[in-house]
Amino acid sequence: MQGEQRQYSSIFQAQPLHSLSQYEPLETLGTGTFGRVLLVRLRSGSKSDPKNYYALKVLNKLDVIRLKQITHTNNERDILSKVHHPFIVDLHCTYQDEKNCYMLMEYVVGGEVFSHLRKARRFTVDVTRFYISCLILALAHLHSEKILYRDLKPENLLLDRQGYIKITDFGFAKSLHKTGRTWTLCGTPEYLSPEVIQSQGQSFASDYWALGILMYEMLCGFPPFYDKTPFGTYEKILQANIVFPKHVDACSRDLIQSFLKRDVTKRLGNLSGGVNDVIRHPWFEGVDWQALLAKRIPAPIIPVQSHAGDCANFQKYDAFDIAKMPALQQQQQNTKSRRTSSSEDYIQSQFRDF
Repeated sequence: MQGEQRQYSSIFQAQPLHSLSQYEPLETLGTGTFGRVLLVRLRSGSKSDPKNYYALKVLNKLDVIRLKQITHTNNERDILSKVHHPFIVDLHCTYQDEKNCYMLMEYVVGGEVFSHLRKARRFTVDVTRFYISCLILALAHLHSEKILYRDLKPENLLLDRQGYIKITDFGFAKSLHKTGRTWTLCGTPEYLSPEVIQSQGQSFASDYWALGILMYEMLCGFPPFYDKTPFGTYEKILQANIVFPKHVDACSRDLIQSFLKRDVTKRLGNLSGGVNDVIRHPWFEGVDWQALLAKRIPAPIIPVQSHAGDCANFQKYDAFDIAKMPALQQQQQNTKSRRTSSSEDYIQSQFRDF
């Protein structure tokens, strides 16, 4: 694919340069079912230097086990430790203590695309084209590494300081090196492809379906298939026609419909030309893929940041309890001589790679 000629090396450090207690937790950037993401700063670094700020994903081990997310958690760590791309969030290193797993990632200052989309209500064709083009380059890179993303949606897309996309949250991502397909039902209901709902397995074609849903939501302000219940949404995904608002032009409609083919053998991106079929679509006429990859094209939305470590582009959350994060505390108790129970040993054995 033109524009995707570079080889990228992971910046992941198997042996972190600093202990986790050397990072000061500042604010909560986001919360999830079994953890939260914190803004942290390297204590020894200058407060005015953006390079000293990071996003720290904190995952509670007991909750991960209770919700049967061990495989997803380990997959996220494994995949992000190997992947590096301009439009994918960087993982620097990982830690763990008796309670949590920690993933130290780059801090992407611009907040979620979801927030910017809700503020704008909907994006113009030009704005949408910029973001979708970035995502095509990112997905092409992932797929070339045999990685299926499986969770494309506005909430999982961040804007960096230049206004470029960064894909985050790889909890559902899966390596397809061995099988070429996966059968796990996961993802956001409105973005699930027909083959996933019908238990026919997921392939790279499923990511292109989700890209079509995302493109529709960016242009219209809402997804094409929605119901009050997940099962109602699934029924519409399998059967309903795509209804476009009047303002959506013919070329945009054609591209969306090409992504949203229920027959995977006819879906754009899954044809004989792969991603090259996608970039040759008339909707992308004029896109300079090399310049986009090099971030030489001015982004349509430049996040406002008043100072290094500013998190104004993220919503406010309740205060976090540092006592629940032992590795982040500067004065840690020495627990090496304490005898562990069999249940504690089991918990630790599930996260050996962290």
